[in-house]
Amino acid sequence: MGELFGACNVLTGCMLNAAFLEMLVKVDPGCGTLVTFAQFLFIALQGFIFTMKFGTAKRHIPIKNYLFIVAMFFMANVCNNYAFHFNISMPLHMTFRSGSLITNMLMSVVIMKRKYSFSKYASVILISLGVFLCTLVTGKEIKSTAEASAGSEDSFFWWLLGISVLIFALLVSSLLGIYQEKLFTTYGKHPYEALFYTHALPLPIFLIFYQNLVDHTNIALKSDMLSFGGIELPSLVVYLFGNVATQYLCISSVYYLVTEATTLTVTLVLTLRKFLSLIISVWLFQNDFSLYHWMGTAMVFVGTAIFTELHKQVGLVKSEKAPKSAKKNK
Repeated sequence: MGELFGACNVLTGCMLNAAFLEMLVKVDPGCGTLVTFAQFLFIALQGFIFTMKFGTAKRHIPIKNYLFIVAMFFMANVCNNYAFHFNISMPLHMTFRSGSLITNMLMSVVIMKRKYSFSKYASVILISLGVFLCTLVTGKEIKSTAEASAGSEDSFFWWLLGISVLIFALLVSSLLGIYQEKLFTTYGKHPYEALFYTHALPLPIFLIFYQNLVDHTNIALKSDMLSFGGIELPSLVVYLFGNVATQYLCISSVYYLVTEATTLTVTLVLTLRKFLSLIISVWLFQNDFSLYHWMGTAMVFVGTAIFTELHKQVGLVKSEKAPKSAKKNK
């Protein structure tokens, strides 16, 4: 029951979060920093009240050890959300971020000196080809559109800059993952404490983006109105609130699912979530997605399945269930 509850919450929260984000960037592509700030503020407040008990709860990891995590986490999140400002579509954004295994393996080999099996390297190559294919096809579309439209010569350059931002975010996220792994090995796993500090400590940094936050807050407040039982609210404010709420539901549900389910279940749910979010983005928001995009996406998901050895885990689950069913028959 716990697995089903967690899986449903992950799918619901994460897919709605992606939908709300797309509704935001469709109207205001530059709202990424505002979205990041709102998410950080909400999760920090929630963590301060429920996790840290208004500052009375004992901290398990020294504050100085969080500083590097905070810097990496902040940069990765800001870059991922700010990438929409550079004409990056939501489907490409999803596919690109699904290629995190590439940078994770690269960092692990370079920094941790780890070695992997042939299947792992093959899967990463497949993922790389999938991401490259999607990026190449989208790049050609952007370039041809720029050449055909007067005054759009710079759009391809900005798109390339957006791709660079996403690559940087992937590298930073992978570096963050390695550092967190070392930190949790030393001090034990305290995910909710880490969730609070990684969102609370960076809040003062947003002062750097003060004018950006003010500008996009004004855009949100002046957006088209939505009526709720006679009460009218700016549409972007509603979408922002929805994004923040579902972001928390998504993150907390993933943490809950990790404690309730097997690695197989978690991997399957997260992979399914990405795929369904992509389908919704293409179908509901009418994003361009050609046959080559689907081919690239399929390569990414198949490569991910190979890397996580889903076929072996499925076989293991079946073998564990077989003796149980045999006992029942007896």
